[in-house]
Amino acid sequence: MTSRPRPSPRHLFLAPAGQALPRWLEAFPGATVAMPGQLPRPLADDTLVWLHLDSSASAVAQVVALMAAPGAKGGNVAVIALANRPQDDEALAMYSAGCRGYCNAHSTAANLRRIARVVRDGGLWIGSELMQRLLVATKAALARLPEGLQDVDAGAARLALLSSREREVAESIAQGCSNKEAARRLAITERTVKAHVGSILAKLQARDRLHLVLLLNGHRSPHATATDDLVVKVATPKGRANIQPGT
Repeated sequence: MTSRPRPSPRHLFLAPAGQALPRWLEAFPGATVAMPGQLPRPLADDTLVWLHLDSSASAVAQVVALMAAPGAKGGNVAVIALANRPQDDEALAMYSAGCRGYCNAHSTAANLRRIARVVRDGGLWIGSELMQRLLVATKAALARLPEGLQDVDAGAARLALLSSREREVAESIAQGCSNKEAARRLAITERTVKAHVGSILAKLQARDRLHLVLLLNGHRSPHATATDDLVVKVATPKGRANIQPGT
């Protein structure tokens, strides 16, 4: 009788030396750790692959090699890149290579679990600094649109759905402020800003902060748009994903 293949782990960490950092196992006690060339077959559909980048080699080449491995199902695998020293330019290269997330290899256990939830929900994990760059760039790009493509009244109408404090927070976010910067500007706590952001996203049916910026700067549709789809497609050529801000 032929035995069934043993299912692969839900969390697989690939590290150059095959050794886990303590925080990885604190976040996911049942995780398996292996070297990059030891991708198990078959790889379960719900497995998240965490690739600890080797700083002595090309980060893109490491992701490409992983995606081409026999167990990677033709590159259809959720990969989160872990960098010892994260950099925004490298992050963009990782998303273009097909990664669903990019973060510090020394992130806290709580943050690793949060990243996992976002990716499992079909999201794309983006660090807060890179997210702020995207927000500012998006606002600048929208400001250059011809007047006929802008709808200032629509943005004002959406703000009317919010409370006075929520409007202040929303306007700060639309200007590219982080939660911490918005809290400092409005003289409230960062926790309060986070609560307001959650309420704002729900009321305006915005998927994330980038979508919120599009809405408040006069973009017509409350749904997926050409502008934010372009950002997503550049970042994730393998498929659709929602952008989620990191911390």
